[in-house]
Amino acid sequence: MRRGQLGPAQLVLTSSVARRYFIEGMSKVQIANDLDLSRFKVARLLDLARSSGLVRIEIAHPGDIDVATSSDLRDAFGLQHAVVVDTLEEDGAVLRQQVGKAAASLLSEIVTPTDVLGLGWSRTLIATVAQLTDLDADSVVQLTGALAQSGYDHSSIDLVRDTARVAGCPAYYFYAPMIAPDLASAAVLLRQPEVTRAFAHFPSVTKAVVGIGGWAPPYSTLYDAISVKERRALVKAGAAADLSGVLLDAAGLPLSTELAHRIIGINAAHLQAIPEVIGLAYGAEKTTAARAALVGGYLTGIVTHTSFARTLLAGAP
Repeated sequence: MRRGQLGPAQLVLTSSVARRYFIEGMSKVQIANDLDLSRFKVARLLDLARSSGLVRIEIAHPGDIDVATSSDLRDAFGLQHAVVVDTLEEDGAVLRQQVGKAAASLLSEIVTPTDVLGLGWSRTLIATVAQLTDLDADSVVQLTGALAQSGYDHSSIDLVRDTARVAGCPAYYFYAPMIAPDLASAAVLLRQPEVTRAFAHFPSVTKAVVGIGGWAPPYSTLYDAISVKERRALVKAGAAADLSGVLLDAAGLPLSTELAHRIIGINAAHLQAIPEVIGLAYGAEKTTAARAALVGGYLTGIVTHTSFARTLLAGAP
């Protein structure tokens, strides 16, 4: 018999121990009593079952999640949650739906009846809420004003109300644009009762979802909504990321510009104080933005797709 090869008697015994432990779920003590062996003998046979190849342990994923890359992404950036959709698709519209589906599933799993859920606005969030069928939440809070986009009927108000309807919980929303035309208008809007009521709930938000946008068309909906002069000013200021209206530079630092003070929505400090913030992103062009958000400490979780995750991991610290 070749060295390392199991003899018939040992093969049968090792297989019997392995079957009881790995398939039937018996403890080592139970197996020892059942087969009249010592616990140490059982432990040695289980080690032998793995080392000989008799037992092979494989972590498989059911469905559309790239489990290995998700785990790598979570570990590389110290995230609470990382969900990577296993796809080779690169079409933006399709990716948006796939990432939205995964995000909806994640929210259904992690949001509890004691959570106050905050929602920003992004096209991926629209896809998420459209596929959300089950949710437990204490309440849902609008984090940013409405941003009109051609081809998109859902505003941030609709997202909050639709999500609250699924959860059967209160919704705190306000009718205001994401961007006020000037600082004086912003001051007036921020004093509106429904705005102050929603903003008063920001410190109570325990989980939030925001879109991750870059700073170039079509990778930021905010970019498309401002003037050419404002775009140039923000490029000069180093804008690299748009988190549902919160602007960051490449180092993850918030930009204190006039536009930032005209945004009717959550600011960088309030966003950073939320215990769990899930960022949604697709398209490799936004990895710089995602990295800025992660380095700045704004995200505790991310939902994305395979090529995006791999590009992000390539530049991980």
